[in-house]
Amino acid sequence: MSRAFCIPGIFFLTAALVLSFLTSISLPYLTAIDIARTHFGNGVIETGQQGMVELRFGVWAPCYYDQEEQRTCAKAGHGYKIGISNEDKTANVLIGSSWTRGLAIHPVATGVTFLAFAMSFSQHVTVTLVASLTSFLAAFITLIAFAVDIALFAYLKHQVNKLPKIEAKTSPGAGFWMTLASFILLLLAGCTICFGRRKQRMSGATSYPTLSSEKKPLWARFRKN
Repeated sequence: MSRAFCIPGIFFLTAALVLSFLTSISLPYLTAIDIARTHFGNGVIETGQQGMVELRFGVWAPCYYDQEEQRTCAKAGHGYKIGISNEDKTANVLIGSSWTRGLAIHPVATGVTFLAFAMSFSQHVTVTLVASLTSFLAAFITLIAFAVDIALFAYLKHQVNKLPKIEAKTSPGAGFWMTLASFILLLLAGCTICFGRRKQRMSGATSYPTLSSEKKPLWARFRKN
C-alpha cells in the first residue's frame, strides 16, 4: 500500500480500537465511562435499596451516587435491570434487561476492529482489501451498538420523566460519544485503506519495463554503423 495512505489508516484504526475497547469495559470497571446517566436535581430517589441523586448505566452494570457522591455499583452481568421510584414511592418505573442486553455488542465491535487493525500493517494487496472490508464491517457493528445506546438513552429519559414531582435530567455518557467517534474513525480507516490499495494497484500496473525502441530486423544487426 502507498505509504501516504498506510499511516493515516493505521492511525484511524488505532484510535477507533482504543475508544471501542474502553467503552466495552465501561461500568463498573471504568466508572467515568457510561452510556447514559440521569441526575435527579431536586431530591433523593429510591432504587429499592438506597437513596440516590444520580444513576449511570454502563455496558455491564449500573452505578448509583448518593448525596455525598459515594458510588455503589451493582454486580456486573449481562442484561441487567433496575427499578426506579420517587421518594414518596407513589410511582415507579422499570428499565428492563431487554434495553441493556444489547449493550454486549460493544465487545464484538472491538474484536472486529482489532482484526482490521492487525491486517492494516500488511503491504499485500489481498490482505489490504480484507482489512478495508473488515474496517467497514467493524463500522457497521459499531453503528448497531450506537443504535442500542440511543435506544437505551431515549427509553431511560422517557421512563424517568414519567415519575411525578421530580426534576430529572438525562444525558448521554462518555461511552455514548466514544462509540460515535469510533464509528466515524472506522469509516475513515476503511476508505483510506481502500484508496491506498487502489493506488498500489495502479502503480504496479505501470511499473513494467517498456521497449524504448523498435525491434531491429535480423539483417540490420550485420550492417556497419
